[in-house]
Amino acid sequence: MVSTRNAIVSLAAGDIQGRSEDGISIYRAVPYATAPVGERRFAVPQPVAEWTGVRPAIDPGANASQRTRTVPSLDAVPLIGTGWSKGDDYLTLDVLRPDDQRTALPVMVFIHGGGFVVGSKNASVQEGRTFARDGIVYVALNYRMGIDGFLPIPGVPTNLGLRDMIAGLGWVQANIAAFGGDPGNVTVFGESAGAMAIADLVTSPLAKCLFRRAIVQSGHGGMTRDIGVAQRLVRKLAKLLNITPDRAGFASVQPGDAMLDAVEKVSMPTTRLDLRGPDGREPVFGISRFVPVHGDDILPNPPLEALKQGAGAEVDLLIGSNAEEMNLYLIPSGVRDKVGKLLAWFVLRKSQPRACAVLKAYGLGNGKAAGQALTDAMTDLVFRWPARRFAEEHRGRTHMYEFEWRSPRFDGQLGASHGMELPFVFDSLATCTGEDGLCGTNPPQDLASRVHRIWVDFARDGSLPWAPFERDTRIVYKLAAGEAEVEAPMPAARFLP
Repeated sequence: MVSTRNAIVSLAAGDIQGRSEDGISIYRAVPYATAPVGERRFAVPQPVAEWTGVRPAIDPGANASQRTRTVPSLDAVPLIGTGWSKGDDYLTLDVLRPDDQRTALPVMVFIHGGGFVVGSKNASVQEGRTFARDGIVYVALNYRMGIDGFLPIPGVPTNLGLRDMIAGLGWVQANIAAFGGDPGNVTVFGESAGAMAIADLVTSPLAKCLFRRAIVQSGHGGMTRDIGVAQRLVRKLAKLLNITPDRAGFASVQPGDAMLDAVEKVSMPTTRLDLRGPDGREPVFGISRFVPVHGDDILPNPPLEALKQGAGAEVDLLIGSNAEEMNLYLIPSGVRDKVGKLLAWFVLRKSQPRACAVLKAYGLGNGKAAGQALTDAMTDLVFRWPARRFAEEHRGRTHMYEFEWRSPRFDGQLGASHGMELPFVFDSLATCTGEDGLCGTNPPQDLASRVHRIWVDFARDGSLPWAPFERDTRIVYKLAAGEAEVEAPMPAARFLP
């Protein structure tokens, strides 16, 4: 039961005490699994041991080891957090709920992004107070990342990061009623890598019945690798660390500078590492080396193939992308305007065997600059078209959106970039507003209120103000315009499965 006076909640493992603030009860760093250290470091997540007394749930707590990077002239801290907060006990989650006695409230569980190598539940843009304010029990969780979470090391269970998320969702099923939440009305949502993970979990037999709805923001199920291909990364990292490419070797290197140096090294575009599959495609386009793998008990089949077989048909799906996703990667750095024809071909050829045809389809040779053609092509190849393909193959109820509001940052060139929808979804514009903020100095609050309400209503009862997406009708809702449109297949359709 919830006590609004002292915010004490009784869980299966013991009592926790949060705090009440501005009409919200907040519980930080609640453990959903045992600390992944020692023999448990490369093991499937284990249930939390019971404790006696009342456990404080006030401080944000630790997160997974990581090294964040700065983005030129852009404050990325609200999006990815402040970096590594060291500590063993980081398989934890936060819970925020209205500070009252209501029960059977809808539940929303957020999975953060960050390329499976950075980020945490603590990033300010996604703190979740606004969802609790609007009658939602909001949950955000940490998970293992990088080498510990998404490297298929021989002798180690695969997809440990996904297994952590499944454990967290299992914890929600067992415990969320104590916070006034309805375990039968859970919506899982996430952005970027978090959205990729959710799309994967929609198709996973081990995640079945853990959530009723899913919101996939700038993600899809197309970024998984065959285990054999991904083990090329295992061998490359082992060589850099001078260890054996197995559990014993990686267990001998503790999370810290040496391991983060190796992750940083293999993540550089200049590092020689071929992660293309037999079809000549690299599904992640070099954005991250660390992604889930298919061919195990979590993902027996590639997600698109699983969807075709009916996986996830019981899940209501809201999926979408931003209109100019790749701008985040290529505008602040100035790369877009420095790319010539040869470099554009070289960059794309590492992931897409028909690079010349792709660039031509996106305007190269027809008056469009090479950097702009590359940016437009990768926006569709990496994000927009694979999201449509996921929507096409999902056999359950599916709705598609596009976020097209354009940030004025970088002389208006940042536009509707990757991550731009987050402060609108969370109605947290203040975190991304300012001279260096993602949204500039005067983003539209009315749009944030409207987008946030769409997410809340979908989580509450599945309602949305536009018709479902079908392969033939192709209805996409433009969030800024507030209108549904019929969208034709894009040029990228010819170049992806």
